[in-house]
This record gives sequence, structure tokens and C-alpha cells, in this order.
Amino acid sequence: MRVRIDTNTLLRRLVDAETAQRGYLLTGRTEYLDPYRNADADVLRGLAEVREHFGLDPASQIALDELTRHARGRLAELATTIGMYESGDHLGWKGILVSGQGRVTMNAVRSSAQKLLDGQDRHIKAEQTIVYDVLDRGRSAVHITTLLALIWLIFFLRKNRALQRAMAAHAQDLQEQRDALERKVELRTAELRELNAHLQDVREVERAKLARLLHDELGALLTAAKLDLARLRRALPTAPADVMARLQHMGDAIDQGVMLKRHVIEDLSPSALHNLGLRAALEILVSEFRRNHQADVALDVEDVALSDSPRIAVYRLVQECLDNLQRHAAAAAARVIVRRAESQLLVQISDSGPGFDPAQVSPTSHGLRKLRHRIEALGGHLFVISAPGRGTEVEARLPLTAQSAIV
Repeated sequence: MRVRIDTNTLLRRLVDAETAQRGYLLTGRTEYLDPYRNADADVLRGLAEVREHFGLDPASQIALDELTRHARGRLAELATTIGMYESGDHLGWKGILVSGQGRVTMNAVRSSAQKLLDGQDRHIKAEQTIVYDVLDRGRSAVHITTLLALIWLIFFLRKNRALQRAMAAHAQDLQEQRDALERKVELRTAELRELNAHLQDVREVERAKLARLLHDELGALLTAAKLDLARLRRALPTAPADVMARLQHMGDAIDQGVMLKRHVIEDLSPSALHNLGLRAALEILVSEFRRNHQADVALDVEDVALSDSPRIAVYRLVQECLDNLQRHAAAAAARVIVRRAESQLLVQISDSGPGFDPAQVSPTSHGLRKLRHRIEALGGHLFVISAPGRGTEVEARLPLTAQSAIV
């Protein structure tokens, strides 16, 4: 656009100079010569500006030289006619005007200028072609890149879906393995509970057998010894004092053996528990504990129909807690509660002792752990609530069967 403007400006300056020359020749008025007087410098400056645009372009040098030659020639023609006019050679300047040489020169100037513009247009078109080619290549590169990105995205999405499916399958497999492991653990736990319950039942059966054996065999031996001792006393009414003292000592020893036998038998298998029921057995147990340890133990027991295993488990729980109270707690007061709570049997043994931290119980202490396993083997739960300085409460909950009822 600058080349076109400068070239048109150059042509306009020549036309202005030619117009000034015609006006001066027709009117003789010198004020028409002002554009002409500046034409030479303006045209030369315009030629320099046009040449500056094209620089050293060899394709445009010929057209630039032609434009410069014709423009200078036109300025020379204008100067010649004005000189003739001022010298009075009217026939000479009129002849030049009539000859049409000025029109030919101006056409040559316009033709040279058009050549420059056409060359510049061709150069612009060539540059535009290059730019368009670059843009086309850029668009192609963008399209190819976009296509590759779409292909990569599709590939990524497919891989991602495959990965998600693999992860889901892996998670499902892990879940199935975990479920299978949990089922095995539950089955093994149930088996261990049943085994524990069976072992407890076997233990109680063996204790009962041993108690019966002690009652029958040892009882018979002690009874026979006591009868023999009575016969000896009757047979020796006048025996020396030392003999009678020995016989008395032997009788006392036999009585102590009978008492020891009864204590061992009751400890192995309480006869009251099997003959009189849970309530009577607990009353006897608590009464003996009060008498032997001078402790205030409150008892609150309901008569509930229970099968052998739960009845024995409750009795052993109370017995173990009272033993722990005597060995560790040294409490002056305690409370034992056995009652029905909806569909469960509630057993609570609490004391006012110093208490302890259940989390700090030694791993070698098996008392509470044994009780918990025994209660859980029957489908129940055991809770130990204690803290230093706050006493201890042991609570067990056992499920009652449909046949269980309050007596």
C-alpha cells in the first residue's frame, strides 16, 4: 500500500506540474507556476521514496530506471515549453504541445509505474502464496496433530477402560477372596466355639465323674475307717489314756478327711447346682463366701429354667469373679445379679474394689479370657468395665432358648 501511494503521489506531482505548465501557457499568469517550481524537487524526492521501497530488488531496477528516465524527460519537456514561452517562441512551444510528445511521455511514466506496481503485486502474491502454503502446512500439521491426539485419546480411553475393568475384576476377585476368607474365619471360629463348648462340657462331665468317684470310693473308705474306729472304741473301754487319745486323733483326722472330700466334691461338681438349681447353688456359694471372707455380698437372683451348659457357665462365672474378688480386689462390698432381660439372661457381678485397666491385663492372665470364651461359646457376650479407683463390673449376656421361662 505504501508503494502504491508513493507511486500515485509521484504521478500526481507530474500531473500537477503539467497542469501548472498548461495554465501558465494559456493565461500567462505566473501564479500557476508554483506547483511547477516545486515539481523537480518533489518528483526527485518521490523517485527516491519509491526506490527506497524496492531497495536492491533486481527485478524492479529496470522499471525504476524507466520511471526515472521518463519522469525526468517529462520535467525537461515542461521546462523547454516554459522557456520557449518566456523567450517569445510561441510557435515552438505550441508545436511541442500539438505534437503530443507530452502525452506519450506521461503514458510511458504511467506504464513504468504500473510495471512497478504489477511487480509488487506479483511479489505480494508470491509472499501470500508462501504464507498460505505455510498456513496450509500449519493447518495440516494441526489437523494431523489433532487426529493423532484423538487417536491417542481413544487409545488412552480404551486402555483406561481396560484398566478400570481389570481393576474392577481385581477388586471383585479380592472381595471374593476376602469373603471366602471371612467365611472360613467365621466357620473356623464357629468350630472353635463348638469345640470350646464341647471341651467345657467334657470337662464338667469329667469333674462330675471324678466327684462321684470320690463320693463313692473315698466316701466308702472313710466310712469304713470311721466304723472300724467306733468298734475299736467299744472293744477297748478300759484302754490307756494315750491309746484313747490316739483313737480320738484318728477320728478327728477321718472327720477332716470327710470334710475335705465334701469340699473337693462340691468344688468339682456342686451337688446343689444339679439337685436344687442355679438360684440355690448361688445362694450357697455366696453364703460360704460371706462366711469365709467376711465380705458384704448382695445377691439378686431370679429362677430361670436353663439347660446344663448355660447353668454351669453362669455358676462358674460367678465363682470365678468371687475368687478374683478375694485374690485381687480386696473389696468390702459386692453385688451379684442374675435375671432375665427380654430374650437374654443378664449376669452382673460388681465390686467396690480398686479396679484396674483392662488394656493393661497381662497376656499370661487367662481368667477373664477363659470366661469370655466360655460365654461366647454359648452365643453370649462378656463385658468387663473397670478403671483404677472405680471398682470392677463384669457383665455377661446369654441368649435364652424358646423353652426358657421364669419359674
